[in-house]
Amino acid sequence: MKLAVYDNHRIGVVEGDQLYDVTNVVPFALDALPAQRMNWLISRWPESRLQVLKLRDEARPVPVASVKLLPPNPAPPHVFAAPANYQKHIGELGDRVVTKKGRTAREQGFFLKAPASLVGAGGVIALPKGSTRRFDHESELAVIIGKPGRDIPRGDAMKHVFGYSCLIDATMRIEPGVAEEERSMRKSFEGFTPMGPYLVTADEVADPGNLQNRLWVNGELKQEANTSAMIVGIAELIELVSSVLPLQVGDVIATGTPEGVGPFGPGDEVRIAIEHVGDMTVHVRERDTISPRPY
Repeated sequence: MKLAVYDNHRIGVVEGDQLYDVTNVVPFALDALPAQRMNWLISRWPESRLQVLKLRDEARPVPVASVKLLPPNPAPPHVFAAPANYQKHIGELGDRVVTKKGRTAREQGFFLKAPASLVGAGGVIALPKGSTRRFDHESELAVIIGKPGRDIPRGDAMKHVFGYSCLIDATMRIEPGVAEEERSMRKSFEGFTPMGPYLVTADEVADPGNLQNRLWVNGELKQEANTSAMIVGIAELIELVSSVLPLQVGDVIATGTPEGVGPFGPGDEVRIAIEHVGDMTVHVRERDTISPRPY
């Protein structure tokens, strides 16, 4: 099933280019916290799935193009991300690389991105106004956690996956010897984590370890790889993260980017497509004002 969050954090089932509103599956009490609706639904999916299907059958379809898509889980407790998880990506940034030579996600572990940096399909990656820094695209498969757990062995890990989405890990690069901010901050500007267009439930993706992942800038193909090339697979990533702290329902794990990362700037359009998961485009814009601390 494809689930969307749209407009005022309403929840819909997507079939083709049509959307069916199923928001009423969620208690009205969450109208005060609409961004939490998807977390509630994920946590109660086994008992709520049939009600979702019933509401879908009763709903009047509307064109997906007529709504504003938000991130398919707008308020994950955490956004974990894997560095250096494709061999051909390691070292391609030259002197801008921050992962020590030869080290991968297996040795480095994970870093965090701010959940507030999420934006949905059709949204905007907002660059600091007037910045001369380099900003790059990174095309990634996102894993959404459906079952909480701590110290999850990789043999049990896939039982904890609710679904998948496309994710772009936008990044402000360091300038060696001049500006070398922490990775999490450089990747957490407004709009720096586009995710979408939908949340595709795990039963719809037969083999997440064998998916074509592509990214274009202004129609030019920049990244193309298969998730089979990941150094640390999804199950091992879940094992790794849960060995540090409990995974929570709705958590997002960005599984790392393949080779081909490169710069974008204001006015560009960035498109990501992952086989069996989705296809979305976001826009790159400059903010209207200069921040008190410019970059």
